[in-house]
Amino acid sequence: MNSLMPSIFVAHGSPVLLDDRRWVDELAQWAIALPRPKAILIVSAHWVARPMTLGATRTVPLVYDFYGFPRKYYDVTYPAPGAPELAQRVKECMSQNRSVASNESRGLDHGAYVPLVAMYPAADVPVVQLSIPTMEPKELIEVGRALSPLRSEGYLLVGSGFLTHNLHLIDWTPDAKTPAWAREFDAWIKDVLARRDVDAFVRYRESAPGVQMALPSHEHFVPVAISLGSSIDLSERVTFPIEGFAYGAFTKRSVQFG
Repeated sequence: MNSLMPSIFVAHGSPVLLDDRRWVDELAQWAIALPRPKAILIVSAHWVARPMTLGATRTVPLVYDFYGFPRKYYDVTYPAPGAPELAQRVKECMSQNRSVASNESRGLDHGAYVPLVAMYPAADVPVVQLSIPTMEPKELIEVGRALSPLRSEGYLLVGSGFLTHNLHLIDWTPDAKTPAWAREFDAWIKDVLARRDVDAFVRYRESAPGVQMALPSHEHFVPVAISLGSSIDLSERVTFPIEGFAYGAFTKRSVQFG
């Protein structure tokens, strides 16, 4: 394949995202606008494991990694084919950097399957999930850089998380107000990613406005580092196909490199 697949970061929402018709439509339209991927490599905030590990390399049951939701959310299925060839290519790309383990029985978690249900509802695109091996953005940028050759082979690299994620401040009321710190952090990360300013990005914990409120923990933010890393050696556009806020302080900002 001669064309270069984009690399993306998607704000994945909770399982109730799939009840939000507008958000589902935004994700669906984004997928339609993307080139059709041969397979998808997705990195979700909900799987942190070292060493770096590949899961769902074959079709296995989903991981319902949430609690206290209505029964219907545990009945969602997403029988996407596994992608063993992609899994092997990931190992080859990473061979000079770090080892990659396998956990074939570990299914897609909700950070992976929820956005994919909206984007590729037919579950006909093969999917492999990759764990987050570290919270250090500089290391994850290098992971993305090592994986970047996959983009020229027809594979879609997807980071899935939230650029702001503070569950203590979630507001389920309709038209919940967005606090100033969330808007300031969102504007800051938009600017940094648009310029692909790696130095500013890796220092986000020290320099980003509102970061302590936006990110009490960092697992939802750092998947974007892998998407960014797959782009930093290229000259390509950075766009934001989905913007706005959900649940008050949660930015829906999603990112496309290329």
